[in-house]
Amino acid sequence: MEHLKGLSSSQGDKEPVYRDCVKQCVRINCTGVRLKGFESAQPPYMALTGWTCRDDCRYQCMWTTVGLYQSGGYRVPQFHGKWPFTRILCFEEPASALASLLNGLACLLMLLRYRSTVPRQSPMYHTINAFSLVSLNAWFWSTIFHTRDTYLTEKMDYFCATAVILYSIYLCCVRTLGLKRPEVSSMVGVLLILLFTSHVSYLTFVSFDYGYNMLANVSIGMVNLLWWLCWCWQNRRTLPYWWKCGLVVLLLHGLALLELMDFPPLLWVFDAHAVWHLSTIPVHFLFYSFLIDDSLYLLNTEKLGVKVE
Repeated sequence: MEHLKGLSSSQGDKEPVYRDCVKQCVRINCTGVRLKGFESAQPPYMALTGWTCRDDCRYQCMWTTVGLYQSGGYRVPQFHGKWPFTRILCFEEPASALASLLNGLACLLMLLRYRSTVPRQSPMYHTINAFSLVSLNAWFWSTIFHTRDTYLTEKMDYFCATAVILYSIYLCCVRTLGLKRPEVSSMVGVLLILLFTSHVSYLTFVSFDYGYNMLANVSIGMVNLLWWLCWCWQNRRTLPYWWKCGLVVLLLHGLALLELMDFPPLLWVFDAHAVWHLSTIPVHFLFYSFLIDDSLYLLNTEKLGVKVE
C-alpha cells in the first residue's frame, strides 16, 4: 500500500531473480537500436506519462517474479513499497486512479449544485468555495499519482491531502468561532498555514518520513473530527440537519481504516486503498447537502437578525 510504504525497496525487488531479470532486460532492450524500436512503438499516452524502457523492464520482471512466488506457493510480495498491479493503458493503479477521478467529479458536481443553490451573500459561501477548490486540487493530484507514481506526483498527492484536512479545520473554525469573532479564525488560519509550510518543508528538505507523515495526518485528522463532533453535539437540538455533518466526519475517519486491510489486489486491480477511495464517493453528496442546508440557514438567520449558533 503506497501510503504506508516506508522503504524504497521491498521483498519482491530485493529478490536476485528480479534484479537479474531487470539488468538483463535493460541491457538487451534499452540501448541502441532496440531502444529506438521501443520508443517508436510506444503509444503516445505511455510516453506522455513518462513510462520508459527501464520502467517497462521492471514491470515485466515484476510479473515474472510474482509467477515464481505463486508457483512455489508463497505469498505475493510487494515491489518498491507497493503491491503488483495490472497496468491498464498508462494507469499504474487503475482502480485507485478511477476512484480518485470519481471523487473529484462528485466534488465538482456538488460544488456546482452548491453555487446554484446558495446565494453569494451567505456568510460561509466564499470559505466553502475555497475548501472545494482545495479538495478538487487534492483529487486531481491523487488521480495523477495513481496514474503514474513519480517523485513529484507522490509528494503532491501527500501534501494536497494534508492541505484538505487543515482547511477542513479552518472551515470548522470559521463556522464555530469566526462568524462571531473573525479575528479568531484569522489567527487560526495563519497558524494552519505555518503548520502546513513547516510540514512540507520538513518532508521536502529534511527527510520524507512516511511514519511522521502518517502521524501528522492522523493527529490533525483527530482535531478535525473532535471539533466538528463537538459542534454537532452542541447544535443537535437546534439544527435539524446536524446529523449530516456528524455522519460525514465519522464516515470519513471510519472508512480511512480500510487502508489497514492490507492485502494483495483482487484481480490485480483492487487493493485496500482503491476500496477506501471508492467508498468515499457517496460521502461528498451528504457533505454538500449539509453545507447547503447550513449556508441557507446562516443566510436566513442573518436576514432575520437571529443569533447564529
